Amino acid sequence: MKFHCIFIIGLALLLTCCSAPLENRSASTIDPDEAAIPWPTKDWETSPPEQQGIDPELLAKMQAAIRDRQIRLHSLLIIRNGVIVSETYYGTYRKDSKGEIYSVTKSFTSTLVGIALDQGKLKGVNQHVIDLLTGRSYENMDARKQSMTVENLLTMTSGLNWVEGDSTYRKMYTSPDWVQMVMDHPLTGEPGSDFLYCSGCSHVLSAVVQEVTGDRTLDFAKKHLFGPLGIEDPAWEIDRQGIASGGWGLSLTPREMAKLGYLFLNKGVWDGRQIVSGDWVKAATTRHVGTDGRLGYGYQWWTYYSHNAYAALGRYGQTIFVAPDLDLIVVTTAQIEEGHDPVFELIDHYILPAVK
Repeated sequence: MKFHCIFIIGLALLLTCCSAPLENRSASTIDPDEAAIPWPTKDWETSPPEQQGIDPELLAKMQAAIRDRQIRLHSLLIIRNGVIVSETYYGTYRKDSKGEIYSVTKSFTSTLVGIALDQGKLKGVNQHVIDLLTGRSYENMDARKQSMTVENLLTMTSGLNWVEGDSTYRKMYTSPDWVQMVMDHPLTGEPGSDFLYCSGCSHVLSAVVQEVTGDRTLDFAKKHLFGPLGIEDPAWEIDRQGIASGGWGLSLTPREMAKLGYLFLNKGVWDGRQIVSGDWVKAATTRHVGTDGRLGYGYQWWTYYSHNAYAALGRYGQTIFVAPDLDLIVVTTAQIEEGHDPVFELIDHYILPAVK
């Protein structure tokens, strides 16, 4: 009888442990492979590159090329198998230097859209933008604008006659209502048809997040993204309505930038907790539309032309590059006037070949 009671109690305890949700499980109940992953919530671990299958000689040649070509990098981080294998800061920049990441911000905004969708606060990416931003009316309204969806904003296929550039940014900054300024634009085509890069559309996504969650975008991000990842005191520019600038304006350190790449590399999981669904990670980093160059475009992420890779890209060479097949992340901050070509050349000619 005593043995029978012990067996029943033990079985009950076993069933309780097995039925616990993932975020509440102890380390002993997490998959062994997952438990072995180093989680950089507090800080990143480091390792010599050769211990993680990276050729140090090629990395040395890369640094020589950076010096010889005078590529204006501020930082360059390489992460393999969840640890930093190469970390270089240039000039006066250091690992705690927090800087504007420009359009890399868009990939953070997109992730917040995914979290809102996971929580059921956004019903789907095919919801009409007009229906979500309640209590507003816009100029140049027609059936096409009414049909514009969240997915159209995510994929830069809004159809809006947006002209990307400093003159448009200035108009946006001087406007009393940034969302209104963006949505007042006339349409030049059907939403969903053609790729047209639109930083203003990313700001409308931030407004959607704020509207459907009832939280300010930054507050929502602190609770559901920045906080769990250990990103402390993020600085994010806001408009006059208090909406975080969805297309730019976020300032982070390079190590904090890398955390978003690591979250996506691990299919939305962070230290046993599903921060954003794996379905969203896959959808966001899948090519939905072609662009003028070699890269494709997903949900505010660029899709790379090799190694099943994708990237968050910002002005002057800000980069989070992720190659899941190689368990590899590359982060750069920079002031490169000619754009990302020098960064891609470093990735293609040195970093990817260095992976054994």
